[in-house]
Amino acid sequence: MLYTTHPTPLGDLLLAGPERGVLAWISMPGQKGGAVVGTGWRRDDEAFRDAQEQFDAYFAGDLKEFDLVHATAGTVFRERVWAALDEIPYGSTVSYGALADMAGVDRRAVRAVGGAVGSNPLTVVHPCHRVVGASGSLTGFAGGLDRKRTLLTLEGALPAPL
Repeated sequence: MLYTTHPTPLGDLLLAGPERGVLAWISMPGQKGGAVVGTGWRRDDEAFRDAQEQFDAYFAGDLKEFDLVHATAGTVFRERVWAALDEIPYGSTVSYGALADMAGVDRRAVRAVGGAVGSNPLTVVHPCHRVVGASGSLTGFAGGLDRKRTLLTLEGALPAPL
């Protein structure tokens, strides 16, 4: 597994994947369930240059949609939910129930949808931060609610603090 780190307003993101340019993990410091550098991983600061450039553009407000090659290894259900995350427009939010609908999943499976969102291996790229509670409340971001607020404010889904 190749990896590098990249500084962002969320902290240094860990970018990792099986080969150059193919991402399997993106996680931030202290992220619940996030990737950590494993035995045998090899640092390669050029391996994910395209991702690093896209993150810089995203945090500068110049990129609204990531275009990266990835190789995640989730169940069919989780991959379906992660693909539905990509359908949430920049600058907007959806509830877990609405995400279930988008993924073609029965709304009664909303807890399972939440579990899939919580296990998203490509945080920010698969925009799990855009999923909120049914009442619009900020809930359930593995990187912490302050970071979720930061991302939603950057995208204009929340007003900037005064």
